[in-house]
Amino acid sequence: MAAEQGLSLVDLDEDGVDTKFRADVLQGLSEPQKAIPARWFYDDAGSQLFEDITQLPEYYPTRAETEILTDRCAEFRELIGTRRAVVEFGSGSSVKTPLLLGCIDPAAYVPLDISGDFLRASAEALSTQFPGLPVYPVEADFMRRVELPSEVATLPKLGFFPGSTIGNMVARTAVDLLRTMRATLGESSQLLIGMDLIKDPAVLKAAYDDAQGVTAAFNLNLAERINRELGGTIPVDALRHVARWNDDYARIEMHLEAIRPIAFEVSGRRFTMAAGETIHTENSHKFSRRSSNTLLLAGGWTPRRRWLDSAERFSLILADATVPRSAP
Repeated sequence: MAAEQGLSLVDLDEDGVDTKFRADVLQGLSEPQKAIPARWFYDDAGSQLFEDITQLPEYYPTRAETEILTDRCAEFRELIGTRRAVVEFGSGSSVKTPLLLGCIDPAAYVPLDISGDFLRASAEALSTQFPGLPVYPVEADFMRRVELPSEVATLPKLGFFPGSTIGNMVARTAVDLLRTMRATLGESSQLLIGMDLIKDPAVLKAAYDDAQGVTAAFNLNLAERINRELGGTIPVDALRHVARWNDDYARIEMHLEAIRPIAFEVSGRRFTMAAGETIHTENSHKFSRRSSNTLLLAGGWTPRRRWLDSAERFSLILADATVPRSAP
């Protein structure tokens, strides 16, 4: 069965630009510490660069998560069951998704992604791999509640959020997202979520600043996207990729640092950066068992089972939608 054409829930302005993208960039560049949300990395070029990152020798999360999905298939089938609608938040290239779908025999697959062309291409590829599986791609910003296609409205649902993308968000935003996911998926739903673990900072820094410079290209593509879509004049050659470990917050931070004083425009507004000033583009928080459980519970999910890869670098957690209670 081919993928459905899909829904688009993205608001575009008269220039065909996502209105939220423009607003986030202009707001973020106006702040004392310039910052742009990491979700805007993922235009088509950024999505492809991220897929390239997942193949790098330094980037362990994809291999670790794939190992868990492969080795624990029977356990997933037992705990999740069959005939659920799998709703993937940020569909990616569906490299890991087929492993899950092959385990649990779902009734439907609903990939949600903000990058429409990439979403539809990956959905079509997955439809070819699973010809009997209904696939309903939805182009949407899953940071807000998403109305799922009517075809899956009555089905029990499993949310799938691999790759430790939850770690890109500060705690407040992560909790808001988890609550939004629960609202999107509904009562009696489940969530299978990847969370990267705290480990040697040298291993972490290498994973986010690889020797081939692919992560640097991924980071710099954000500035190039701003130039392409928002009429920006950012001198990309005056920026360099920086990855640093912040132990106080248990996170890797990615920045674009100006190597000289620069001035540029975005959507007609003028900005400047001094040499050494940065645009903070991504956080990648790392978790312990306790911190991951606390985050999930705050977001309306009750952890049920946790799996680690053989090197204990990465975790996959299955959680149930928490049943509301009137008291502790």
